[in-house]
Amino acid sequence: MLKRTIPFGTITITDTAKRLIAEALESKRISCGKLVREFEDRFAALLGVKEAIAVSSGTDADILALAVLHDFGAKRGDEIIVPALSFVATGNAVLHAGFTPVFVDIERETLNIDPAQIEAAITPKTRAIMPVHLMGKPSEMDTINAIAKKNGLLVVEDAAEAHGALYKGKPAGSLGDLAAFSTYVAHIITTGEGGVITTNNEQYGEILRSLRSHGRNCTCKRCIMNTDEVTYCAKRFRGEGGEDIRFTFDRIGYSCKMNELEAAIGIGAMEVYHEILKKRHDNLIHVLERFDRFAPYLSTIKEESHERIGPHAIPIIINEGAPFTRAELTRHMEQNGIETRTLFASMPTQCPGFAYLGYKLGQFPNAEYMGGHGIHIGVHQDVGVEDMEYALEMLRQFVESK
Repeated sequence: MLKRTIPFGTITITDTAKRLIAEALESKRISCGKLVREFEDRFAALLGVKEAIAVSSGTDADILALAVLHDFGAKRGDEIIVPALSFVATGNAVLHAGFTPVFVDIERETLNIDPAQIEAAITPKTRAIMPVHLMGKPSEMDTINAIAKKNGLLVVEDAAEAHGALYKGKPAGSLGDLAAFSTYVAHIITTGEGGVITTNNEQYGEILRSLRSHGRNCTCKRCIMNTDEVTYCAKRFRGEGGEDIRFTFDRIGYSCKMNELEAAIGIGAMEVYHEILKKRHDNLIHVLERFDRFAPYLSTIKEESHERIGPHAIPIIINEGAPFTRAELTRHMEQNGIETRTLFASMPTQCPGFAYLGYKLGQFPNAEYMGGHGIHIGVHQDVGVEDMEYALEMLRQFVESK
């Protein structure tokens, strides 16, 4: 078989995106404006939710979704329950929002938070549960939502990798109180850099628009100042002393708006979303349906009858007893043109930045195993079934050589 090159990710920049970028540059209006509003509207419509708030990264989306809690009585240092295994942004976001992450181990079969361990982690200081749909596989949301309801907690989905994922017919991003997506380059809907928070709660939407812009009092869903025609807004100077509400600040905020050039790329991506989703899902399922041949040495996730995995990437786990190491497998794949990524790490015990929280290696055995024995490879729209067959063949050659 001839050697192929399978990069981990790609980006589709459409002719529409290029035209909108050129128009924005010509207009000299490139800060958050009408293109961002259009992107938000399209994103919300795709998920069937009332609100979509675009920000500058998926990490910021996580942070702001959690920071909403401060408007409803949460205190700094209160606790958010998260899975131990995720891209480190999940844990970082909890801290940047002013909270303390409380970690729960995952299920090996799903890579997602183990619902059976959540209630034991709840304390009087717990304010929310943040499940992560890792590799686009939906978490067990019915159980998580029931636990949250029983304990008076919010559910904030980390849906960074879950574009296109369905859980019992409902899209990821509509399954909790709020959700956070990444629109980074490697994702199905991309703006180059960026993120989106979704919710059906319009009050949350107003707070989020304030939070992304320094906490200011200016929270209209559509700002008429960000149009080509209007230069005056009567709402701006409604304070008793004629204060400009754009310079009054109701809460501690952030500076993380999406800009027009990023939104233009996203609008273009939305036009070909279903085409990209199908191509990536076909690639993913082609591999998952043929992966049992590598047992007992390698394993991956499965798509269950109640779900559709958002086709972000293919996780590959080296099982106990395999006669080779992750380093050897990674070297083989990379030398044969297949770009790899490690399958993240147990944040509390394998990421030194979280050491001050006092967790000890061995507390999260499943997450720690993935952190030491997992990789993932791409399924993006610039590769096809022939490339997936090549990846399978490279895995076969490696396993049989051992």
